[in-house]
Amino acid sequence: MGSFAEFTQHMDWWGLLTLLVSAVAALLCITLHELSHGFVAWRLGDPTAKQAGRLTLNPIKHLDLAGLAMMLIAKVGWAKPVPVDMRYFKHPKQGMALTALAGPAANFLTALAATAIASLIWHLSPVSHITLLILCFLANVALLGVGMGLFNLIPFSPLDGSKILFALLPDRIYYKILRYERYVGIVLIVLVLLGVFSRPLSFLMIHVLDGMCALVGLPADVLWFCQDVSAILNLF
Repeated sequence: MGSFAEFTQHMDWWGLLTLLVSAVAALLCITLHELSHGFVAWRLGDPTAKQAGRLTLNPIKHLDLAGLAMMLIAKVGWAKPVPVDMRYFKHPKQGMALTALAGPAANFLTALAATAIASLIWHLSPVSHITLLILCFLANVALLGVGMGLFNLIPFSPLDGSKILFALLPDRIYYKILRYERYVGIVLIVLVLLGVFSRPLSFLMIHVLDGMCALVGLPADVLWFCQDVSAILNLF
């Protein structure tokens, strides 16, 4: 009993709460990202995602544990890819490019919406534990949404950016690259773990989020500060 009491006393509960808030925000970003891929593919004539049950807001259907862990650790990550059969598209390469673009676009729009709601709360609501915790969640949604959107725009297979860029290539080269996509994906994971993308992505994330804050009238310092629950609760 003594050991358990000592464990609970030394447990970083606020850090755990911050992790939980980040995890929920990450699940939201992942779900909207993959749902957007599937929805656009379906609208372009491909029923594969719908038949696989991926046109859903259930985050479990889209979850990739490694990608979620990377989002929580590195603020960039991925989800379980939505199945797409480009043979259903009237124009296969263009259809694949639009389907790929839908995911990052959803992330940026989600981040902008979270920033706008955070601005309204900051300017109109009285400061309390509840409002600051909501701001913490919204700040994490904005950060992770922009991070996921930017990361997936890297033109490195199998990320969305590669499918957008490869649409400009001749068919012979395009289909040859697609055949080796899964092997290149292993290299990508290694590069992420080595932190190869950390500095350029951090630079871009800061400027994109600062731009969103300026657009909706939210002080950027508020967004950055509100990411951490423990920092917020130190105000009280």
